[in-house]
Amino acid sequence: VPIVALAQYTAQGRDIAKARPNLEKALKALTALALINRLGNWLDRRTLNNSTSDPYDWNREVVILTGGSNGIGRRIAELLGARDIKVAILDIAPPATDDVLPNSVRYYECDITSATDIADVASKIRSSFGRPSILINNAGICTGKTILKTTPAQTRRMFEVNTLAHYWLAQEFLPDMIEANHGMVVTVASLAGYTVTPNMVDYSATKAAAIAFHEGLAAELVTRYHAPKVRTVLVTQGFTRTNLIKDLTPEDTWLNPLLHPETVAEELVRQVLKAESGHVVIPGSAGWIARRFRGQPEWLQHLLRCRLEKLMRAD
Repeated sequence: VPIVALAQYTAQGRDIAKARPNLEKALKALTALALINRLGNWLDRRTLNNSTSDPYDWNREVVILTGGSNGIGRRIAELLGARDIKVAILDIAPPATDDVLPNSVRYYECDITSATDIADVASKIRSSFGRPSILINNAGICTGKTILKTTPAQTRRMFEVNTLAHYWLAQEFLPDMIEANHGMVVTVASLAGYTVTPNMVDYSATKAAAIAFHEGLAAELVTRYHAPKVRTVLVTQGFTRTNLIKDLTPEDTWLNPLLHPETVAEELVRQVLKAESGHVVIPGSAGWIARRFRGQPEWLQHLLRCRLEKLMRAD
């Protein structure tokens, strides 16, 4: 916009524009696209937040974080704890003892696939921390096996951790948020939820279901529960250097870089601290392609899925 203004309202700018008319046209086209993009982003934010604002008191908010003992979750706990935000880690294994967690972060042993376990831990958290106002569904597992090499128990466990636990946790903690018309549910899915990947079809399916959970929850909060100020955040990240993919061979390229846990955690925490609904996509380049994957011709989708097999081979 400033460059176009200079070209229109300064003598030197008008001379340059007159000498290079194609350049002027290109600048005007780019300016129009930029303005349209800004307008689209503004509409996205306004619509996703139901045209309402809601201040957060970070001295009082209580965060439930699943899978916070290692990987992305551990870094999320550290970043929030560094701000003295209360964080309750729900995990089946405790954080490594060689690292000290911030004082405002506590670990609770919990099997998030069990509604009974969740209810027991929730009671302890409410009595010591207070009512949780933010739920971060971060826990996830991946076997990296083909459909025929995956056992029924492994497939069932993956759906229980990656998808069904989101429902059990929401059923426990969401009613308090709805009653107060204040809170946030963060769904950590994956770009694999947009593009089904050979050798990890079950994982892709669980993440696609998690994306559907997020989208449906956001609509129900407004239309069925009349809680427009309860925020919903979706995180769809590419493959990250954690134990989740230790047996796979994902690519690390400029277009689709292999992410570090700190990168994903920092973007997630940045969105949470905004106290707004939103969609965090990392990396932006691969994310832009993945989100539009379903709109491509069938032949192209099939070829891309077949290519992904070489990148996600565990044996």
